[in-house]
Amino acid sequence: MEVNPNSPQSSSSSATPNALGNVQRPGEYLRQVRITQKLNLEDVAQELNIPVKTLTALEQDDYNSLPEATFIKGYYRTYAKFLKVDATNIIQRFDEIYANDTGLLPNHALNNSPIKIMGKLPGSNRDRNRKWLKRALIALAVFIVAGLIVTAVQNMSDSKNTDEPAAESAEVQILSMDGNASVVSGDQLDLTFNRPTSVHIVDSTGKVLATGRQATTLSLNGEAPFQIRLDDAEAVALSLNSENISLSPYTVNGKADFRLSR
Repeated sequence: MEVNPNSPQSSSSSATPNALGNVQRPGEYLRQVRITQKLNLEDVAQELNIPVKTLTALEQDDYNSLPEATFIKGYYRTYAKFLKVDATNIIQRFDEIYANDTGLLPNHALNNSPIKIMGKLPGSNRDRNRKWLKRALIALAVFIVAGLIVTAVQNMSDSKNTDEPAAESAEVQILSMDGNASVVSGDQLDLTFNRPTSVHIVDSTGKVLATGRQATTLSLNGEAPFQIRLDDAEAVALSLNSENISLSPYTVNGKADFRLSR
């Protein structure tokens, strides 16, 4: 059986006290119950998750060493429940003697309790939920605006790409051999493009048959040999008088600049 050296020795019976005595203090009564039940103070502190120092102050009714009255009552209720005794009389007796020991009312903590102040802090669950909701709405709005911007840029890019071939094809200049477009003479040169590229073609008479950037099929008539320059040879399929011409022998670093005869 453990004896508290900080409390006067008293004789104890082998039975648990039935009720709090008329002049007995709450802490003294709980200490007697614990000793009667042969419970060690350290073991009780571990079970209740209350520091030994706090339990010692409770058993000694040392209220100046303890927190506010609200907390002390909570400790008493927890301790009494653990010892399986009624806490009602303990709390009533505590209210009677607390003012004499501390000069404070036993309910003063109800008006000044730090628990109440904490309940008003902006970090409460309700306020945190509101903040997260606000952040989520802002993030959603930013995401929607970003999506609209990306879509608008893509539409503008697609529109520009759609208009490019027509604009590029309009840059090429095709010159006929003479003023009569219905007369076809000499050699026929056909060029087919898989992507836009610049061309420059001159026949043997020195006439410029085509020059500029082109993206569609060209059919030219002139006198061979032709002087041909292609900025992107891989983009062009070439035939002379319906005979396909391989550009590989004339291609250097992707460009072809050569003289083509029959």
